[in-house]
Amino acid sequence: MGLNLSYDYGQTPITEEEIDDLRIKTISTKADLDEFEQKNIEIAVEWTMKHTSSIDEILSIEFIKEVHRRMFNKVWNWAGEFRKTNKNIGVDKRNIYIELAKLANDVKFWIENKTFSEDEIAIRFKYRLVKIHPFPNGNGRHSRLCANILILDIFNKPEFTWGSHKHSTTVETRKRYIDAIHSADNHNIIPLLTFARS
Repeated sequence: MGLNLSYDYGQTPITEEEIDDLRIKTISTKADLDEFEQKNIEIAVEWTMKHTSSIDEILSIEFIKEVHRRMFNKVWNWAGEFRKTNKNIGVDKRNIYIELAKLANDVKFWIENKTFSEDEIAIRFKYRLVKIHPFPNGNGRHSRLCANILILDIFNKPEFTWGSHKHSTTVETRKRYIDAIHSADNHNIIPLLTFARS
């Protein structure tokens, strides 16, 4: 048997070695994988609702890894571990720690100096985190959850909805999200801000 993956628009492929680290060996389809991952993510979201974090904790390497671990640990052995290969997106694997440290410093500066609105700080954090792409997979979902933790715990504002209020298909929602990321790549954060609150 084994898992045979097809990728949706904008998804980052994972290596055969990463696929071999699947904890549930009976998963053989993308639909099954999505279902198991979603159940795992729901457990992680529950944990974040019961756990209030400080800004120093949220921006720590340990916490960034812990959130990912809690999101995927029942599905992947590499949950919470930084990727060991380079991908079609993200910084070089050797620079993950350096870039996360830079991001932490930038977010603290933005908060202290009120450089952007609270929503924009959280969305810029999410955007930079997904562009660093620290993990083999799940980076988009992980960065969205981290942005929600930041907006809830630090700014005491409602969590982002990430397109869930629109009556659109998953494919349409994913395309809007990826297009908003591409706009941010071109220094226009507004579509991602809008998407996050839609």
